[in-house]
Amino acid sequence: MTEVTRDAIRAAETLIRPHVRRTPVLDVDLADFGRPAHPVALKLECLQHSGSFKARGAFTSLLTRDVPDAGVVAASGGNHGAAVAYAAARLGIPATVFVPSVTSSAKADRIRGYGAKLVVGGDRYADALAASEEFVAGTGAMTVHAYDQPETLIGQGTLGLEIAQDLPDIDTLLVAVGGGGLIGGIAAWFRGDVKVVAVEPEGSPTLHRALAAGEPVDAPTEGIAADSLAPRQVGRHMFPLAQQFVAESVLVTDDAIASAQLSLWDTARVVAEPGGAAALAAVLSGSYVPAPGERVAVLVCGANTTAVRF
Repeated sequence: MTEVTRDAIRAAETLIRPHVRRTPVLDVDLADFGRPAHPVALKLECLQHSGSFKARGAFTSLLTRDVPDAGVVAASGGNHGAAVAYAAARLGIPATVFVPSVTSSAKADRIRGYGAKLVVGGDRYADALAASEEFVAGTGAMTVHAYDQPETLIGQGTLGLEIAQDLPDIDTLLVAVGGGGLIGGIAAWFRGDVKVVAVEPEGSPTLHRALAAGEPVDAPTEGIAADSLAPRQVGRHMFPLAQQFVAESVLVTDDAIASAQLSLWDTARVVAEPGGAAALAAVLSGSYVPAPGERVAVLVCGANTTAVRF
């Protein structure tokens, strides 16, 4: 099995660099958001191709594996599906994406717009995943897992490498968590050199419960960010990395996430979906309070939303 190492992440970064954006960093102060003054760096991965960090894992998977004639299939709350659809379109590969009914129209429209076949399979991510597995059994298409696959973790880990290059002096990085592919890859890159803090909605505390139990366990799948941060369990591949290299896990309310979305738009004119704003919600709501002098970065990881329309 492919190991999620720094060497693997470096190799993937070189491979996918022609296909992904190097996203910018925005320096802000929490005083701009009505909080006690403290400088914070926002890594705006919401500006990545397909609207989220997921493009990194999608390209890594498609470029490092043997893709059959039947193409690729993905189950997704929306962002992973959009990323796989985007990567497949750029590489000339047929793609089918299964999504649950909770997927937002912004994400469904993106998937269709990139030319993938979109199938609604059930009410939650787990339902869409089961439907996609039936499809694979019948067609021989290659599965690109949203988070529980080494290639996905390695691809998302390239974002950790990029953050380390952009912000070499940070002490702490806050990362939103769904299935854990993003934080698993990032944690695999930093390996304890930076304090990585996991942020999840109270309605879907998947990693929070897994860390408390010592293994992935079922968690609720509710809340404002259910289409991106609410799998039933975190991935088995990422969990050992989280146990070793994720320093802390905090929860935020739906109200805090919605407030962070609005504050990000009002203050910086940056659009983020609920899952994309969750990490910022932690520092704005006080779920995570930086220590004096702590150099903090926050990952804004997704922007696929219809919240801003003209």
